[in-house]
Amino acid sequence: MKVFFNSLGCDKNLCDAEHMLSLLSAEGLSITDDEGEADVAIINTCCFINDALSESIENIIALGSLKKGGHLKALIVTGCMAERYREEIEKSLPEVDCIVGTSAYDEIVPAVRTALSGEKKAFLKDLSILPDISKGRIRSFPSSSFPLKIAEGCNKHCTYCVIPSMRGPYRSYPIEDLVLEAGKMSLDSSSEVVLVAQETTLYGTDIYGKKALPDLISRLSELENVSRIRIMYAYPEEVTEDILLSIAGNKKVAHYLDIPIQHCSDRILKRMGRKTKKEELIENINMMRSIIPDIALRTTVMCGFPGETEEDHEELLSFISDMKFDHLGAFCYSKEEGTKSATFRGQVKKETKERWLDEVMTLQKDISKELSEKLIGHTYDAIVDGYLPDEDCVIARIYRDAPDIDSYLFIPKEPPLMAGTLVKVRIEEANAYDYRGVLLE
Repeated sequence: MKVFFNSLGCDKNLCDAEHMLSLLSAEGLSITDDEGEADVAIINTCCFINDALSESIENIIALGSLKKGGHLKALIVTGCMAERYREEIEKSLPEVDCIVGTSAYDEIVPAVRTALSGEKKAFLKDLSILPDISKGRIRSFPSSSFPLKIAEGCNKHCTYCVIPSMRGPYRSYPIEDLVLEAGKMSLDSSSEVVLVAQETTLYGTDIYGKKALPDLISRLSELENVSRIRIMYAYPEEVTEDILLSIAGNKKVAHYLDIPIQHCSDRILKRMGRKTKKEELIENINMMRSIIPDIALRTTVMCGFPGETEEDHEELLSFISDMKFDHLGAFCYSKEEGTKSATFRGQVKKETKERWLDEVMTLQKDISKELSEKLIGHTYDAIVDGYLPDEDCVIARIYRDAPDIDSYLFIPKEPPLMAGTLVKVRIEEANAYDYRGVLLE
């Protein structure tokens, strides 16, 4: 019996997918990357914004067509769309046999059995329940890094976000379970562990009564094959001195933080339901750079939130210019069904949002180029991601760059090195997005 598995969306979704793959493999099911030969197809969906929802629906329809005279016998939908739009899927997508909610992905094997029996069923659990991750996880593709989801859900309730309704309240996974998972995932090769959650900074507050992120990274750093630890999704107002000192004092933890701010205008931040003001953001960023002078900061901003004006946008551009983030991602506000902001007056026109987005990214390109050029001549430890035979070079990353979203380092005319290997490199060239360097060891 062969299963085709397609996981869409974020790295947190990927963690869920790899837990499901482990359960399916343990049951003796064979995983195939060819949907044409699959008996069962599973789509792990995303619907954070409208574009992601459209992509999920398109994939469901495309795979569903294989049930009409093809080899495919059953189609299962999991993930955020399954949780949020269960009734709509049941009514409008009859090709779907079973639906598995975000807290029930550990029920994927019973879902497969049910779908193959011809019964249609939704597997759902209370969103306050954590799925069981004790049965293991397998990598879906070889890589020098892997995400480790340390918590589920969110308590922030920002006015533009649907995550709490799809993922439930904030729940931390116990340290012992996470260390065990990371140890198994890095057993065969050296790896970078990327800590992810809707918010990593609050890790442990629900089960340990304190921010236990320093305790977690200390335990993870004891794993022999963990070569680097990286922290993503750190809300700036929750980054404490203790967290920063734990980063600064641990050689395996990258001097890097991803701190999504969304905006800097006090008026817009309040409308967004964010918990900080502009001056607090500046204070927190200055604290980060004071305690860890070489820290690389990534952030995310939103363009065109309801009620945003040209003055707000200019304030954001000025803030970005002053703060000089090492990496910055931006996206246009998306009016999402069921969110408070969808009811706000002052919805911004699409062309205005896109113009603002372009202006933000143009500014950031200049900042990134300026900061990257300062790295020329300096030596860094780089983690090898792979080899590009067409370019005859090794591709790697220094501590400043997260996998898939930040810059890459190209080392020309070097023999292939095992992914996950740490090498010492001197930067010779740099632009806004990538670097070139020479291997020193």
